[in-house]
Amino acid sequence: MKKIILPVALFVSSLAFLANCSHSSTPTKKAEKDTTKKAAAKVDADTVATPVTYPPVDKHLYDSLMKKLANGDTTGKWPVKNAPYPLPGAILPFKRVVAYYGNLSAKKMGILGELPPDQMLAKLHGEVKHWEKADPTTPVQPALHYIAVVAAGFPGKDNMYINRMPDKKIDSAVRLAKRAHAILFLDIQVALSNIHAELPKLEKYWQMPNVHCGIDPEFSMKDGTHPGKKIGTYDAADVNYVSAYLANEVRKYHLPPKIFIVHRFTRKMLTNYQNIKLHPEIQFVMDMDGFGNPDLKTGTYRDYIYHDPVQFTGFKLFYKNDSWSAPHHMLTPEEIMKMYKPHPIYIQYQ
Repeated sequence: MKKIILPVALFVSSLAFLANCSHSSTPTKKAEKDTTKKAAAKVDADTVATPVTYPPVDKHLYDSLMKKLANGDTTGKWPVKNAPYPLPGAILPFKRVVAYYGNLSAKKMGILGELPPDQMLAKLHGEVKHWEKADPTTPVQPALHYIAVVAAGFPGKDNMYINRMPDKKIDSAVRLAKRAHAILFLDIQVALSNIHAELPKLEKYWQMPNVHCGIDPEFSMKDGTHPGKKIGTYDAADVNYVSAYLANEVRKYHLPPKIFIVHRFTRKMLTNYQNIKLHPEIQFVMDMDGFGNPDLKTGTYRDYIYHDPVQFTGFKLFYKNDSWSAPHHMLTPEEIMKMYKPHPIYIQYQ
């Protein structure tokens, strides 16, 4: 029997956000209002990236790096054939992305929120240095992978079992990423909603050149089951909707390509993978999202990532869960570079 890595159902408690909508014409209130406007303007400035003009993609270099990522694979699966070259400004495969995952408001959802921001960023910087040492020929791009739409254990006002982070929370992640010279991923767990409804709600962030996307099939509950009770699923049609939407954003706002992450650790989490459509505006990553001992992770990567080639691959590491069972060891960058074909170009820590 194939070994399957069990999921971790990640929930955060409901957060209350109150706003004072009262207005007054008194001088004191007017002064407060002016101060608020100035503060809001500063927030907007902090969340806007400086426009950059990118040189054309070096196709010869791109091809050589894709061959290098294949790590000697001789099956013909890797590198993927007939994939489009990316638009100028593409991050992959020119850099490896090393990301910290979670929610800044929740300590139990991942390393991103488990530590105070300065301590978290220092630890992330240490992982970046470790990957640069393990693979000196590939620069590393740090990233924050923020769960912006969280599957919840309560129905909420719309009975969708979903907790959508308010803009001010997401803006905090945008500012933190900017301060850390990192890119930002916004991850979506749709629960009883659907990706067609949830993706456009974050449209203002997809316009930002440094913001990228992740979707989690584990919490896409198409049959109405409450999230956390079973593993959810997406089809290639769902993935193609997201890719087309993001590609349109890239063209409309003259952005560099968006990296698009899809998490996976079982076959049924993503059906009809062979029908996924690639775009020059999108860099697609299938991310091995399971936890367990090294042998278990190796089998999952082989069965659900290596054998189903789409474009790029990712690998998730769990500081705690990967060490639960013998040999009580989380894989190192050196071990991953030695063991896996193709080399993952996106690395996520939880």
